[in-house]
Amino acid sequence: MRFKKSLLPAALFFLATAAALLWRRDASGAEGPAVTVYVAPLEGVIGVPMEEYVESVFEGIGKGESAVLVFKMDTPGGLVDSMSQIMSKIADADFPVVVWVGPSGARAASAGAFIAQAAHVAAMAPGTNIGAAHPVTGGGGDIEDSEMNRKVINDLTAKMRSFAQERGRNAAVAESMVTDSVSLTATEAYEQYVIDFIANDERDLMEKLNGREVKIKGRDAVISLDSYEIRQVGMNLRLRALEIFSRPDIAYLALLAGIFLIVLETRAPGGFVMGVTGGVLLLIAAYGLRVLPVNFAGVALLAGGIAVVVIDLFVGGVGILSIAGVCAMLVGGLMMFKAPGGELLNVSAGFIIGATATVALVDLIFLFLVCKTHFRKPTSGIEGLIGERATILNAGEGVPMVILHGEYWRISCDGEHLPPAPGDEVEVVGVSSMTLRVKPAKKE
Repeated sequence: MRFKKSLLPAALFFLATAAALLWRRDASGAEGPAVTVYVAPLEGVIGVPMEEYVESVFEGIGKGESAVLVFKMDTPGGLVDSMSQIMSKIADADFPVVVWVGPSGARAASAGAFIAQAAHVAAMAPGTNIGAAHPVTGGGGDIEDSEMNRKVINDLTAKMRSFAQERGRNAAVAESMVTDSVSLTATEAYEQYVIDFIANDERDLMEKLNGREVKIKGRDAVISLDSYEIRQVGMNLRLRALEIFSRPDIAYLALLAGIFLIVLETRAPGGFVMGVTGGVLLLIAAYGLRVLPVNFAGVALLAGGIAVVVIDLFVGGVGILSIAGVCAMLVGGLMMFKAPGGELLNVSAGFIIGATATVALVDLIFLFLVCKTHFRKPTSGIEGLIGERATILNAGEGVPMVILHGEYWRISCDGEHLPPAPGDEVEVVGVSSMTLRVKPAKKE
């Protein structure tokens, strides 16, 4: 009897533990979220910052036995090298990787279309588009060497076709995104089997992913989202700053300000402050333009227009040169991203016009100040004596004199005027050697 009584506390302890575990179980019978869904935004230009960010996301998840990675995509494209690295990461993943082009208004253009095809599951929101994946150079045009151009297109076409076939999608239509720059809406992409389904929002995406079969490294797997938790994964501050610099509007403003400061430094040296700042801004612009399809004729017009505007302030073109310079800046800015592959870049004409108008307004203010300085009466030197008034002193040794600005001056009167008498007020009309030429001052 004593032995049974000693087991009673232990039994009660185990019963209490079991009751607590049962209480924590959810209605579905699971003990908590079985799957962690990592949501990572792929927004902006695909370049080195985006590549590092994706790599950090995969490293943070690790093997991910109970993980699903969702890339929320909105991109105009970017570098082929960075795109290839991201695709390799997706292909080597041990867990399902989903690309959702959303929300409405987003796009998976150029390099983004490749990454979407590499994903185990590709989905789009209504009002989005995918495609326009024809390769271009950093300047926005086709590769000049026709043989090299053919090799690059064939390589990228094979890459696109390979992933589309691997994921069970329409390889022919996916290939046409590269060869013919085909761009599809969400509905067209779904109807032509380029994507797996259309999801209105993240909740709809999770519902349609639940129970879906995918193939991961050749083995079949099922995405089970009966119980899951969502974990947002964002960029760190350093990568976010680099990504901002690669945006077309920031690259344009950095180029604009950098050229201005460099030209101003050459015309009015200021201890290299403007020059160094301008150089840093040009480096930022160069980093951004490196991953953007840019029309270099537009860049040349922009730089030339800025140089003409600044020179006009120093050579006194009375605004005529500035008008030509501002026009060149406006045309150059509008042309800058009008290159193959740059049509989807989010740089509005209003933004370019507004920036140019701001420069024109500043230039107009400077021109007004320059003109005002030219017409202002001199306040120092010999020119500053013209128009001054003084009173005749008693003639010293027969030579009339005045005190002007604290100095004694001899005076001479033009022949058409009567010689002044001591006490008369005269006005200076000229300076000859050390003698002032005067005339009788008009009485006010």
